[in-house]
Amino acid sequence: MSSLRPFHLAFPVHDLSAARHFYGVVMGCPEGRSSDHWIDFDLFGHQIVAHLDPAARPVAVENSVDGHDVPVPHFGVVLTMPDWQALAERVGAAGIVFGIAPHIRFKGQPGEQATMFFRDPSGNALEFKAFADDAKLFATE
Repeated sequence: MSSLRPFHLAFPVHDLSAARHFYGVVMGCPEGRSSDHWIDFDLFGHQIVAHLDPAARPVAVENSVDGHDVPVPHFGVVLTMPDWQALAERVGAAGIVFGIAPHIRFKGQPGEQATMFFRDPSGNALEFKAFADDAKLFATE
């Protein structure tokens, strides 16, 4: 069995200073390399890179999932339940508005999970989720 490797995601932001505060302070992501046009962050062991695009605007597409309008595209990480709860508290305490408030999705079904959605200052949608049992991540039955 191979160990999971970190993913890399580059995404647009319209303000690097706002991204630095949001990802570094609010989200608690350590900052890596940077320039006048981009910043690397460690998002729970994964490399995300905020690239400056002053014209960046979020895409306004939503799909219905378990009674909620889920923004597409979005990205995030599957966390442990304690890490998910701590992040939900930190984001809420920072006054970030949840697009979909922290809750349990698919209750009593395969794939039951804790989930929450919110946006960064550039409007990029983020989802963080957790499972009581990580073995259920891809469960169909």
